[in-house]
Amino acid sequence: MSSVEQTGETSRVALVIQYIGTHFQGWQRQPNQRTVQAEIEEAIAQVVGQKVTLHGAGRTDTGVHAAAQVAHFNVTSPIPAEKWATILNSYLPNDLLIRASASVPARWHARFSALWRRYRYTFYTARRPNLFVRPFCWHYYHAPLEESLIQAALGPLLGRHHLAAFHRAGSSRQHSWVEVQEVDCYRQGDLLHLEIQANGFLYGMVRLLVGMLVEVGNGSRSLENFQDIWQNQRRELVKYAAPAKGLCLLRVGYPDFPFPPEIWFDSQPQFSFRPSPVYAHESRLIQS
Repeated sequence: MSSVEQTGETSRVALVIQYIGTHFQGWQRQPNQRTVQAEIEEAIAQVVGQKVTLHGAGRTDTGVHAAAQVAHFNVTSPIPAEKWATILNSYLPNDLLIRASASVPARWHARFSALWRRYRYTFYTARRPNLFVRPFCWHYYHAPLEESLIQAALGPLLGRHHLAAFHRAGSSRQHSWVEVQEVDCYRQGDLLHLEIQANGFLYGMVRLLVGMLVEVGNGSRSLENFQDIWQNQRRELVKYAAPAKGLCLLRVGYPDFPFPPEIWFDSQPQFSFRPSPVYAHESRLIQS
């Protein structure tokens, strides 16, 4: 497909983006690295014949997935905004997809207009590994994880807090205040899901938080000790980050979003395993 001649006024186009983060060095463009931002910017440039800047709602780390990342770019082109998703997908690799595109006002911004972001972290707790869930879960089978303990640890985090204990070095952000809006921990058989929604997230925050919540869930760290660490900003005691592959940017919320909920609300599939007793019953039927 050749580049399109630039005509007319500049418009702002919003995208809902999915990617499997396994082979990306995160969202943000970096020299000599494969990143989501760079891949999409290069695809747009191939269409319009000039460089553009893509602004994302959040900068996911290396290996982190996204079910509904949001971004926008400005372009001078006759292409209707809703057609950009189909056009760009013809240029993009198999682990990166534009789910939808739409026109937004010039004042709308993927990052600064967002009210919240929501992440989901997934554990696979069965003892035997499973190839089909391995790219998207932390296979944690060394000790039982008690979801009620993790939920109890998450509860006090609700509200606006100074979360410097979960802030990795290297961030340009000048403060560590975060408004945590919703938290949840729930089990579906061998899968344990942890979700957290906030107005924004610190660099490395979710993976550091999950790494410590695992210690609460397996009983090696008390609820009181966990709360003391983050309330007193004891960053030196937070040593381990959860693996990136279990983390997914689930969705981003806006006061005026041009996309219907079925595009962005809950587009990360959740695996479902048939209970063992049913399988055993069917095996007997086959043998008989």
